[in-house]
Amino acid sequence: MIEVRWHGRGGQGAVTAAEILAHAAINEGKYAQAFPSFGPERRGAPVVAFNRFDDKPIWIRSDVYEPDVVVVLDPTLLKNVNVTEGLKSDGIIILNTSKKPFEAKERYGFKFKMATVNAMRIALDVIGIPVVNTAMLGAFLKATGILKLDSVLEAVKERFKGKAGEKNVEAVTHAYKETVLVG
Repeated sequence: MIEVRWHGRGGQGAVTAAEILAHAAINEGKYAQAFPSFGPERRGAPVVAFNRFDDKPIWIRSDVYEPDVVVVLDPTLLKNVNVTEGLKSDGIIILNTSKKPFEAKERYGFKFKMATVNAMRIALDVIGIPVVNTAMLGAFLKATGILKLDSVLEAVKERFKGKAGEKNVEAVTHAYKETVLVG
């Protein structure tokens, strides 16, 4: 089983990203879960979402405490939130930042595999708003290889219709191409 924890702020789309990934996984014939963990937070407050993927039924119904992958939509969270808590020693951190992975690893002291992408720039350039979730989907796919790009693009088109769907597909694709991973 692969477990993923998403860290973002309300309004950045962490919950939506987790749901899109679960939908894509199910369309590939896998078993998947997507669920949020938050209280009465408002836009901008820290939010956590989770995914689980497996080839057999998933019976666990708790939060993810020892993720294989951590996705950070907002790098300012690194000041206040221990995003690597419980991350498996061979886990991957995927970070929205303008820094290269080796720079981010050095700055934050991470000892894990790391992938970086400037999802904010992609979101602003392609979609026109600072919502980074679909760009981070592209980074997730490139860093993990857990799902097929085409499956996620189809799930994005099902979630966002028309022009919005086209722009979000473009954001996923750009981020997929621009994501850099280091061990």
